Amino acid sequence: MVSEDDAIPRLDFNPPAPRVPGFEIVGLADLRRRRRHGVHRVDFHTLTLVTDGTGEHMVDFVTHPCRPGTLLWVRPGQVQHHTRPGTADGVHVLFTPAFPPPFSSAGRLLDPGDEPACRQLGASPEYAVLATLLGQLRAEYESGGVHESRGVHESGGVHGLSAADGRTASAEILRHLLATLLLQIDRLPRPDGSDPHAGGEVYARFRAELERSYATTRRAADYAHRLGYTVKTLTRACTAATGQPAKPLIDARVALEAQRLLAHTDEPAATIARRLGFPEPTNFGKFFTRQTGVTPGAFRETHRI
Repeated sequence: MVSEDDAIPRLDFNPPAPRVPGFEIVGLADLRRRRRHGVHRVDFHTLTLVTDGTGEHMVDFVTHPCRPGTLLWVRPGQVQHHTRPGTADGVHVLFTPAFPPPFSSAGRLLDPGDEPACRQLGASPEYAVLATLLGQLRAEYESGGVHESRGVHESGGVHGLSAADGRTASAEILRHLLATLLLQIDRLPRPDGSDPHAGGEVYARFRAELERSYATTRRAADYAHRLGYTVKTLTRACTAATGQPAKPLIDARVALEAQRLLAHTDEPAATIARRLGFPEPTNFGKFFTRQTGVTPGAFRETHRI
């Protein structure tokens, strides 16, 4: 179901036949037949491992080519568009932020922050590990009722298993299998070579606070005060994790939201400015141009879908 409460259409978590609250796992081709949405946000996580075919998927203005071995993770608040679904098929996991069990890395892993939306794993050992875990998740999820489940070949591909044996899916097992999957993804090297672990708890808390407060303050000192750190401590953590201090990360988050609203809504720039905490549209225009190299009007003209 698409909600219009947001300036950008938002897709709520609403599977047609839920077996476990807050969680669903389906084939990518099945999901494509079920949903026909253009540009939208999601209020839940979607994890896709492509096993067959090719296609393209856009997440926040970046178009990712999809082929066997592509791992896509779209987080709540991100804006996506199936630009060219093509023939891509695979395993698609949907889960709400509250579904995974508590574990030490959960906050950083589930934060939309600066984690990559796409990784190309090819036929690597990492792909085989993730495919196996997804096969276990799907088998457990589909264990209630008669169905054709999915397993994994030794090579990492997906194959059909026997019908269900009458068991009901265990939410607890699904939560812990999902946590294992997320931790395995966390072990993958980041494409930019950065290490979010280096920032520790300070950086993880900063990213969470940034998601809550980017539209109300752009001052690093405000974030440090709200989190109970000194600006020096916050700067050290952000630099360790990303190579940048807090202020550029804050500004980049505000600029991203401005880009989303300019490209995917008809709201005037003055309205967008107020949404993002700029009392004066001229200050917003200067900020946006400094961050992106183009004016808000020029960006909207070239990025409307």
